[in-house]
Amino acid sequence: MPWKQVIDPLNNIFLSALVAVLPIIFIFWALIIKKMKGYWASLLTTGIALIIAIVIYQMPVKLALLSTFHGALYGLFPICWIIISAVFLFNLTVESGQFEVIKHFMASITSDRRMQALLIAFSFGSFLEGTAGFGAPVAITAAMLVGLGFNPLYAAGICLIANTAPVAFGAIGIPITVASQVSGIPEMAISQMVGRTLPLLSIMLPFYLVVLMAGFKKSIEVLPAILVSGVSFAFFQWSISNYLGPALPDVIAGLGSIVCLILFLKFWKIKKVWRFSNEPPATLDSDIKYSTGQIIKACSPFILLTIMIIAWGLKPIKQVLNAVGHLSFEIPGLHFAISDANGNLQSHIFNLNYLSAAGTAIFISALISIPLLGLKFGHAIRTFANTMKQLKFPIITVSAILGFAYLVNDSGITITMAVALAGTGFLFPFFAPVLGWLGVFITGSDTSANALFGKLQAATATSIGVDPVVTVAANVSGGVVGKMISPQSIAVAAAAGGLVGRESELFRFTFKHSFIMLTLICFIVLAQAYLFKWLIPVYQLLDKKVTSLTPDMSKGYTYLLVLAGILIALSVFVIKMVRKKNELN
Repeated sequence: MPWKQVIDPLNNIFLSALVAVLPIIFIFWALIIKKMKGYWASLLTTGIALIIAIVIYQMPVKLALLSTFHGALYGLFPICWIIISAVFLFNLTVESGQFEVIKHFMASITSDRRMQALLIAFSFGSFLEGTAGFGAPVAITAAMLVGLGFNPLYAAGICLIANTAPVAFGAIGIPITVASQVSGIPEMAISQMVGRTLPLLSIMLPFYLVVLMAGFKKSIEVLPAILVSGVSFAFFQWSISNYLGPALPDVIAGLGSIVCLILFLKFWKIKKVWRFSNEPPATLDSDIKYSTGQIIKACSPFILLTIMIIAWGLKPIKQVLNAVGHLSFEIPGLHFAISDANGNLQSHIFNLNYLSAAGTAIFISALISIPLLGLKFGHAIRTFANTMKQLKFPIITVSAILGFAYLVNDSGITITMAVALAGTGFLFPFFAPVLGWLGVFITGSDTSANALFGKLQAATATSIGVDPVVTVAANVSGGVVGKMISPQSIAVAAAAGGLVGRESELFRFTFKHSFIMLTLICFIVLAQAYLFKWLIPVYQLLDKKVTSLTPDMSKGYTYLLVLAGILIALSVFVIKMVRKKNELN
C-alpha cells in the first residue's frame, strides 16, 4: 500500500508552511550566523528534515531514509562526478606548468582583474552553462580565476553571481524543456517570455560584478567595456531565445560577448589597470615570448573541454551514448511506494548515464590532455588521487544536500511551501519567482525546480486570470538567482576555489545579492502580468498526445566519428607545433 503525501499536516496551510520552512531557516542560520562548515550544516539540515518528515508528515522511516539515500546517490552522480572531473582537468594544467602560459596569455589580452572576471566568470561561464550546466561552469571558471591570482573568495563568489544570467537556458535549454513538459506550454513561448525578462538582468550583471569587486568609481572607469560585455550578451540572449528557441542562447551569447569584448579591448585601452589591493602591480615580462603552438598547447585542455561539451550536448550523440552506456534501476522499497496528494504514484529510478554525463565529457578531455600537456600517466594518477583528497568534504556536502532535496520533495514538505505561496491571490505573479528561487535553493537545479513547480505555476495563474506563461517563465527566471546560494552550488564553488570549510563565508558573500536580484525579477514579473501584457507571446497549449519516434542512431555514430577526427587532428596539430618549437630551440 503506497504512502500518500500529506500537504497540510497541521490542517492550516500557513502553520504547516512555517514548519516546512524550518530546515531552510536552519541552514541560513548555520551558514550566515553560526558560520558552520558546509558539510556539517548540510548533514544537520538533512537530519532536521528527516525528523519533520517522519514526525510531522508521518512519512514512514524506511521511505524517508530511502528517499535521502536516493538523493545522495544523485549527488554522487552526476553532480560530484562533474566537480571531480573539472577540478582534475584544472589540476593537470597546473601540475604541468602550462597554466603559467595561460596566465601570460590572459595578461597579454588584459591584466585588469575586472576584464578577466567578465571574460571568464561571466562570458566563458555562460558558454559552459549553455553546453554542460549542473555545476561545471562554476567549478571550471572559479578554478581558472584562482589560478590567475584572484582572491579565492572573490573568485568563487563572482563565478556564482555571474552564473545567474545563463542558468535558465543551461544544458542546451533543458530547464525550459522540462517546464514545457510539465505545464503544457510550448517551449518557444516559455523561451520567449524568459528572453524578455532576463536580458535586463544580463545588461546589469557585468556592472554589478565589477562594482562588487572594485567599487563604483573603478567601475565607471571601465563602463564602456562593461556595456560592451553586458549589452552584447543581452542582445544575443534576447534574439536567440525569441527567434531560435531555448537551446542556444547561452552558447551564442557567451561566445559572442567574449569576441565583442576582446575586439573592443584591441581598440579601447584601460587608463589604469586595476588589481586587488593586496596584489603586486601587473607585470607582463616582455622577455618571455610564447609561440602560437605553445599557447595552443597550454589551452588545449580547455579547447578539448569546449569541443567535448558541445559534442556531448548534441542530441544524436547523447542518444548513442545512452544506448551503449546507460544503466538504470529502481530504488528497492521506494519505487512507486509514494503517491502524491492526487494519488499519482511517484517513480524512483536511478539513472547511471555514465557515458553521456557532462562529467564524462570533462574527464575524457582531461585524459586526452595528459600527453598533450607533457605529463606521464603515473603523474596524472597521483594528481587524480590528490584531487579526490581535495574534494572529500565537498562530496559529503553535495551528497547530503541532495539527500535533503529528495527527502523534502518526496515527503511533501516542498509542496507545502509552494501551496502557501500560491494562496497569495492577486499578488501571486510577484511571488511566482520566489517559488523558482526556493526550488533551486533546495535542489540546486533550475531543471528540478521547474519539474517541481511548473504545473502548480500554470494552474495557479489560470485560476487568477493571469496568462500561465508569465508565471511558468517566472519560475525559470526566479530560479536563476537561487543558484548562487544553493548549498550544492556553494559546495562546488568552494571546492574549485580552495575554500573547503569556508562555505559559510561564501554563502554570506552571495546571500544579499540573491535577494536583491530576486526582488528585481519579482517586480518585473508583476509588471508583465498586469501592466505590460503586450510582452506576452501568443501561443497554443501543447497537444497532450505524444508521438514516439525511434532515434536515428546512424546520425549519432557519424557525429562521433567526426568528433574523433577533430580530436585526433587537434592532438596532432598541438604535438607538431610543440616539436617545431623545440627543433628551433
